[in-house]
Amino acid sequence: MGAGHGHRLHYHGHSVVHRMPAQCKIVALVLFVLAVVATPRTQYWAYAVDALVLGVAVNVSRVPPAYLGKRMLVEVPFVVFALVLPFVAVGERTELLGVTVSQQGLEAAGSLLAKATLGVVAALLLAATTEPRDIIAGLEGKLPRQLVQIMAMMVRYLDVTSDQLRRMRIARESRGFVARNPRHWPVLAQGAGAFFVRSYERGERVHLAMLSRGYTGQLPGLRTDIARPRDWAVALMVPLSASVTAASAWLIS
Repeated sequence: MGAGHGHRLHYHGHSVVHRMPAQCKIVALVLFVLAVVATPRTQYWAYAVDALVLGVAVNVSRVPPAYLGKRMLVEVPFVVFALVLPFVAVGERTELLGVTVSQQGLEAAGSLLAKATLGVVAALLLAATTEPRDIIAGLEGKLPRQLVQIMAMMVRYLDVTSDQLRRMRIARESRGFVARNPRHWPVLAQGAGAFFVRSYERGERVHLAMLSRGYTGQLPGLRTDIARPRDWAVALMVPLSASVTAASAWLIS
């Protein structure tokens, strides 16, 4: 049950960031996000410094910025909320482009947008430079074993269900079906129901196959690359810079 090489978010490369052990990158990501979240919301220069440091990491990883940009749609809900926040927040009012908005809401929106963007880019960089199986292996020993096993099964089964959904879509289109208006929604609903039933049945067959091969409730341990002190030193440079920036921002504010 090995994961296939090359996930949709993974960018194949041989940079220093790609070769770094997954556990180092995971810890660096968590610490970087915590440092960004701890930054005072009115110190926008600190966000610019964090963005510069993160940009250096992206450049070292040799992952094209356009590759990351296309996958930042996950940030859309944060962007929408940030755009609405100045109009619904209470507090002192100010004018922005001829429109009266909340001063506190405007500051909170800018801070939210900056922090969300930095966090999303950092997470995408981790996903682009690390195979899903390596991420799971890096989490082993740091999280409860059962939780890690559930995540491993989810990653492995996700490709199976995605392929099933793709084949069902091809089957519909080969029969001339293209959803153009609400009248086609019943067909899509029936397809969703069939997809759920097929996925459930396949899950049962996979479970029976695992039991027949000696599965007792625990997956075999995943191989984790040994992290050297040099790897930790390189990985922690980014969160360390963000932590120093956040501390400096608090001293200035």
